[in-house]
Amino acid sequence: MINKYSEEELDILNAIEGGEFKSVNNTEREKKKYSQYAANTLRKDKRVNIRISERDLQSIQRKALEEGIPYQTLISSLLHKYINGRLVESK
Repeated sequence: MINKYSEEELDILNAIEGGEFKSVNNTEREKKKYSQYAANTLRKDKRVNIRISERDLQSIQRKALEEGIPYQTLISSLLHKYINGRLVESK
């Protein structure tokens, strides 16, 4: 029999069946709270101008196109990950 679930889906299913997730009280309040967290985190209220090489900009734009996001969003995401210590250099 062919498995119709990916490894990630199976991990999630096993976690749910294993009781690792708990229902929260007042779901609407929780959704509103976390939506506000996201809005505050993603708010872009400052402008920064930088100069980079044309080659680097083209590479960033190409990578953003592959990801299906605007290149400015990619740059912002990279900076955010870097300052939070989550940008990992590949070997």
